[in-house]
Amino acid sequence: MKRWCLAAFAATAFSTGAPAQSSAPGPLAAPCGTLQFERGEHDVVASCGGVAFDRFGADALVHFDEPDAAGNAVVRLLVQTDAGPALYDLRRRPPLVQRAGRRLAVRRVFWQGDAVVMQGPQGWFRLRNGTLTQLQSSTTVYH
Repeated sequence: MKRWCLAAFAATAFSTGAPAQSSAPGPLAAPCGTLQFERGEHDVVASCGGVAFDRFGADALVHFDEPDAAGNAVVRLLVQTDAGPALYDLRRRPPLVQRAGRRLAVRRVFWQGDAVVMQGPQGWFRLRNGTLTQLQSSTTVYH
């Protein structure tokens, strides 16, 4: 019992705080309206408030969400597409779409101000203002 309590404490105390990966097509509450992903014949269409704002190819829908301060709505999303990750800023109308421009499998995501930091098999990357940068080893801790 003592070992189990210690393991439970360690798991909660040292959790990364990274948002979990999701495959939910929606509807998701967002500042731009209700976010929905709909599979078409050959692609996926993202719409917010009933208005389509992006279309992408993907075998499976995978996204990482950043909730608002109250936890009631999704304000940003990193979506895995066949062409690479795409960042959606849902606080804007229409939502801002920034593509990484490089195929990259994403395992974990950390939201850092106006940037998103991603970990994948190829290392750590930052997507900010539409620019993808591979990060070098440093003492910075992302959480």
